[in-house]
Amino acid sequence: MKTLLQGGEIVSGAGVSKADVLLENGVIVQTGPDLSAQGARVVDCTGRLLFPGFIDGHTHFDLEVGGTITADDFRTGGRAALRGGTTTVIDFAAPDKGETLFHGLRRWQEKAAGAVCDYGFHMTVDDWNETIFQELGEMPAQGITSFKMYMTYPAMMLPEGDMYRALLRLKEIGGIAGVHCENSGLIDALVSDAKAAGRLSPASHPRTRPAPLEAEAVGHLLRLAQVAGVPVIVVHLSARESLEEVRAARKRGQTVFVETCPQYLLLEDSVYDAPDYLEAAKFVCAPPIRKKEDQDALWEALKNGEIQTVATDHCSFTLAQKRAGRYDFTKIPGGLPGVEHRGLLLYTYGVTKGRISAADMCRVLSENPARLYGCWPQKGVITPGSDADIVVFDPNAEGCITAADQVQNVDYSPYEGFRTKGCIEQVYLRGTLAVDHGQVLETTGQFIHRGAPMI
Repeated sequence: MKTLLQGGEIVSGAGVSKADVLLENGVIVQTGPDLSAQGARVVDCTGRLLFPGFIDGHTHFDLEVGGTITADDFRTGGRAALRGGTTTVIDFAAPDKGETLFHGLRRWQEKAAGAVCDYGFHMTVDDWNETIFQELGEMPAQGITSFKMYMTYPAMMLPEGDMYRALLRLKEIGGIAGVHCENSGLIDALVSDAKAAGRLSPASHPRTRPAPLEAEAVGHLLRLAQVAGVPVIVVHLSARESLEEVRAARKRGQTVFVETCPQYLLLEDSVYDAPDYLEAAKFVCAPPIRKKEDQDALWEALKNGEIQTVATDHCSFTLAQKRAGRYDFTKIPGGLPGVEHRGLLLYTYGVTKGRISAADMCRVLSENPARLYGCWPQKGVITPGSDADIVVFDPNAEGCITAADQVQNVDYSPYEGFRTKGCIEQVYLRGTLAVDHGQVLETTGQFIHRGAPMI
């Protein structure tokens, strides 16, 4: 079936241009002014922006953690993603300690069997032995070219020497690592002190994971990467001080990519001081929410291209699950929902406020993640031959984010009451209408076999 999107303006990293888009058999077959196609279903997109389908390079669907499981699986999380204009997510295949990489991959392939948006996997590397060394070399053939490592959470950390060896191995196979950077040892010491003093409320969460401990770990990672001679991705960067470490590394000639998240652009650490336990517990995530000065630094870095992607780190838990840490902040499952509202938040508080342009938004939500994660130009661009993943965006609509009006499987929103400008009117996934004026339709996601990062 042919579909002709007529009268809209295509957004790319280069700017905005008026053009029609013809979709057929799941791909874009033509773009240009005044197109016509016999037998095509014509959709009037006058006054609308046409973005390439957004890519969320950091989600956690169906993740077992801390004795519970995230509230969103690949079906509910995928529906939320689509409603928010995200047509592709890259989640994490995470083998348990002692398991092989292939065991973890098979388990996550089974979890994703009900996916409704397109998806790929980063492979978590939290152990190091000869088997994993060999398996890493086989991952690109499985369509996996990006990997995750941790500098916090002791059960998931690699010793420094093993992390260095893993980075060298990724260099050999053409892969790239995204790394969670926080100083685990000092965090443990601060947590121990807080508990000994009886400071057990959510207010202790940001105080035991302060910005300098993220910045120190970022700097440490970048020195390891310098010695290994490899590019790396600093994921969910939250603090101005961490940006300074990235700038220093780039000044040395290193290639460093940066991801941040909406929560670090829009929320302030005062959320942890709410007198109501559950109100504060909603926002427990790692790294924690930072200060206004950090927000300002991140927005400026987005505008000048120092930050390459905005992902969500979507890791959703219900209020009942968050209640597990009522008497001990360390037992609050960490993570925020966000995959449903990312695009709308970035447009409202970025584009309409003049902090970034629509072209910038396209780069950080579509083009850059497609390149970085090896699926360009299949994804991330509206051009002939690419998948027909398109977001039809009405820039003039107005709304308000509420938990009552969301499809992600969680009973609150961190952005409750945020006024929004614009709306996602329609979403096409490989040419199939997936969202129509807020209603999520039935679609089937596909695994995206990704190639080497295009960096």
